[in-house]
Amino acid sequence: MLGIPDLSIFLAYILCIASALLCLVYGIFMWNKGVRKEEQDAFDEELKWREKENLIDEKL
Repeated sequence: MLGIPDLSIFLAYILCIASALLCLVYGIFMWNKGVRKEEQDAFDEELKWREKENLIDEKL
């Protein structure tokens, strides 16, 4: 059977291939999940910075 002497070795090969496929599927579904939150946080930080800068400019 394909030069594999034992069933446990065959199962190890199958499980390695299955885990790699599972990682690929997980990666495809979770590709851009966190990016939107990070972009929103950066945008909020930019708004706060601009508000602070406007306050400083008004004081001058």
